[in-house]
Amino acid sequence: MNTFLLSCALTHLTIAAAWADILFLNGNIYTGNKRQPRAEAVAIKEDRIVFVGSSKDAQKHVGKNVRTIDLHGITVVPGLTDAHCHIFGVGEREMNLNLEGTRTREDFLARVKERAGNTGPGKWVTGRGWIETFWTPPAFPTAADLDQIAPDNPVFLTRADGHAAIANSAALRIAGITSETPNPFGGEILKDSTSGAPTGMLLDHAKELAEKHIPSPSSAEKEEALLLGAKRSVELGWCEVQNPGSETGEAEIMQRLYQAGRLKLRIYNAVSGPGEPANRLLADGAVIGANGGRFTQRTIKCYADGALGSRGAALLEKYADADTSGFLTNKEDDLRPLFEQALRRGIQIQTHAIGDRANRLVLDLYAQAMQAVPPNDRKIAEPRWRIEHAQIVSPPDIPRFADLRVIPSMQPSHAISDLFFAPSRLGKERLAGAYAWRTLIKSGALVPGGSDAPVERGEPMIEFYAAVARKSQDGFSNEDWHPEQAVSREQALQMFTVWPAFAAFEEKEKGSIEVGKLADLTVLSADIMKIPEAEILQTRCVMTVIGGEIVFESPES
Repeated sequence: MNTFLLSCALTHLTIAAAWADILFLNGNIYTGNKRQPRAEAVAIKEDRIVFVGSSKDAQKHVGKNVRTIDLHGITVVPGLTDAHCHIFGVGEREMNLNLEGTRTREDFLARVKERAGNTGPGKWVTGRGWIETFWTPPAFPTAADLDQIAPDNPVFLTRADGHAAIANSAALRIAGITSETPNPFGGEILKDSTSGAPTGMLLDHAKELAEKHIPSPSSAEKEEALLLGAKRSVELGWCEVQNPGSETGEAEIMQRLYQAGRLKLRIYNAVSGPGEPANRLLADGAVIGANGGRFTQRTIKCYADGALGSRGAALLEKYADADTSGFLTNKEDDLRPLFEQALRRGIQIQTHAIGDRANRLVLDLYAQAMQAVPPNDRKIAEPRWRIEHAQIVSPPDIPRFADLRVIPSMQPSHAISDLFFAPSRLGKERLAGAYAWRTLIKSGALVPGGSDAPVERGEPMIEFYAAVARKSQDGFSNEDWHPEQAVSREQALQMFTVWPAFAAFEEKEKGSIEVGKLADLTVLSADIMKIPEAEILQTRCVMTVIGGEIVFESPES
């Protein structure tokens, strides 16, 4: 036996014979391991799994100081990963005016009026989470609406998708936005069709004209936002979030909180690009498995277009309900050299693309970069590049994901939110390539699942339900929603476990419950693999285990 095989054999014997620190018994365990799909018990030593099997056989791992937890038959799955979560934004949503769930224009305005009344004159009122598609009529709010309820404050309120905002007249004056202000590249200032005056709606890069005047949060406020977002995530059962597009200084905040022992959630971080954060990552190189394996930064996040709801998603043909086809938010000539450099430096690329034009463009640019930088010239031969969202894809482009080995990172809840208005935006024909999870999987692509919080709620059970039911939370669906694109429960579990692990180059470390892998577990109140679909939404996280440490335990448990 050669030295390497002997070392592997000795390691296996050591793991097999190890006394456990924590022993979970009598569980309904879905391992995600095809060779051993079900188990009753898991033993953990330090941060690794040392045994998976029956409760009887697990007894050989009982040592003097072992903590034994009787699961009484409840369900355990591999630690869940949110493959697309803006973790700072989740916390900031709680710290600022949270407009999520405003079902009417009147409710929206009442919340803003209350916040403005509690804010000193001249100070900014900011918030996020409104979405007009559920209002009657489903029309964007206006600066005039806000002027009536907040005349003494500049107001800037971001739509739920993060790609549009409404500003009042005070905010527009501070930003210098008038009827004469031209649209910036990759953005649009909506203007009244008669007077030409700005309505207050700012799309994508046009938002930055006003945003730059809003006082930046302090380092302490950023820390608070991250800790709030992380606390909420682990309480929901997420063991890792993949954070798309951090700005300068945010990675340093993460590292500082890890080192202080205040941050337990695993974070797979992507920095924003093109620009300084991306240039710095390309120069400094990747950070992999820092802080006890809880922090990795090896990815650049770019944008190709805007969002469907605000009609900024770039389409091949015009919107069905407006005289526009959306717009691109980055120039090809800015992305192409960045992509080629990333291949040479071993840096992963993920690009936001929602419309069918944007998805085709990104696939084209990826193909061109991979042709320009062949495998022998790359630091990593298989770069595992991603397209974030991949919401509207022209059917001929769907097989290109698997052919190019590009990963469509998708968020199931977008379908059950957007499909209330997507038919009017797109028309019926384009819905054939909308949120096409099953077709992408059948074509050979892996589809890691995320939530896009705070755009959506960020709850794993909503995402799992959306993937397998493809119905609204109250059970609504119709033929326009293409119910045939729903996935099986086994596929849905893969979307939030092993497929995000693969998308993060972590499949050997996590994504399934196997001996030798990191001890990340999510314990649930019900068997989501068997219960009726509607009951998935009532399922709650009972316990979250990250690296062998119980980081959340519900009071009811």
